[in-house]
Amino acid sequence: MVADARLRRRVDVGSRPAPEERRQVRCPDCGTDDDRVVDSRPTPSGDAIRRRRECRDCARRFTTFERVELPGLLVRKRSGALIDFDRARVLDGMARAAKGRVELAALEVAAAAVEHELRALGRRELTSEQVGLQVLAQLRELDEVAYVRFASVYKDFQGPEDFELELSSLRKEAPPKSA
Repeated sequence: MVADARLRRRVDVGSRPAPEERRQVRCPDCGTDDDRVVDSRPTPSGDAIRRRRECRDCARRFTTFERVELPGLLVRKRSGALIDFDRARVLDGMARAAKGRVELAALEVAAAAVEHELRALGRRELTSEQVGLQVLAQLRELDEVAYVRFASVYKDFQGPEDFELELSSLRKEAPPKSA
């Protein structure tokens, strides 16, 4: 019955939950756990909530992110090593390939889509090839130059012929651009 009341209770921005409901978030400056939420909104990718907090002791503001923790994905690399899937690593690779051509928010959404598609496969262990193909698919939608840059590393291009082959396949599959 008490749990039901807690579930029904609406927590507004700036209000303080009951002590038994409160998570311990410590101020990065003074270390106290007495803060209030100033602003709360979803991230651009929609997979987290960004909370702007203000410490009640030192008045310093800081940001926290709240995400659902899903069972970890494992990636089997070409070398045979098994590593944890890391969305930040995927995002970093996409950002390097895009190199200022695509907004960070769009890349974050694309990285979230890569993880979503990989989870939709229903397997905990994936291959690095599956991850790479999902990244290529997302980059192809965002920016063709970023796609080719990523493909050159992912597919280990050895010379200009490899670029030409990739560009010709890109042209064949790309819809015609209207003038």
